Amino acid sequence: MYLVEHFYSIQGEGKYVGTPSLFFRFGGCNMKCEGFGCKEKAPDGVEVLGCDTVYAVNKEHFMKNWIPITKANELLNILSLYELPDAVDIVLTGGEPLIYANDVIFIEFLEALVANGHRITFETNASLDVDFEKYPVYKECVFALSVKLENSKEPLTKRVRGDVIYSLSTNSKDAFFKFSIDAQSINLGLEEEVESILLHSPKTVVYCMPIGGSKAEVEKNTEPLIEFCKEKGYNFSDRLHIRIWDENKGV
Repeated sequence: MYLVEHFYSIQGEGKYVGTPSLFFRFGGCNMKCEGFGCKEKAPDGVEVLGCDTVYAVNKEHFMKNWIPITKANELLNILSLYELPDAVDIVLTGGEPLIYANDVIFIEFLEALVANGHRITFETNASLDVDFEKYPVYKECVFALSVKLENSKEPLTKRVRGDVIYSLSTNSKDAFFKFSIDAQSINLGLEEEVESILLHSPKTVVYCMPIGGSKAEVEKNTEPLIEFCKEKGYNFSDRLHIRIWDENKGV
């Protein structure tokens, strides 16, 4: 189990945008999402293509900077490094945090957070299910279902798992869709793809956010996406952390 970084900031996306949150970014993912076109230079000098957090996805080139976790207390002790409000929101992101869903260290970490009154939000691609019966702590968590679209260039059968989407949205404390969308995809008829995904959980609220690893890219895709949201009745989600801090990490 690997931790890439932790930081205290505001939630920049989705339902709880603007909420003070402590982020734990875990290393590793079951997807590459090279279609998002973000590039990052690895410590070994190789330029890696992927999403805007490729440094938390690509194990081959970035793992030397990841922190191995061997005990739950190594994660829990991080809370004492910050001056935090009581029961501050905790956001678990990546990479894909649910690759550790069955890890005993991870479960112990989650149970301690819930016992102390924290709201936990998973930022997940919604392709990996969790065992809600074996690990009831997941029933107390919120899931931001960032299902990947065709623009990610991941195979349909890998990125859209209807059974998983239904399971996460119906068994958890709360869930919402969070799609990453660019202007070009809107012009290519993306709405049909989004609507087909929503059929797996039709009552779940939808947020759409502009693709971009930089402030310039986010701004380029913002206005077309707002028009798309107005037409379809979806919620527009800004990406405040990128708009404010641009390409800086740990914010």
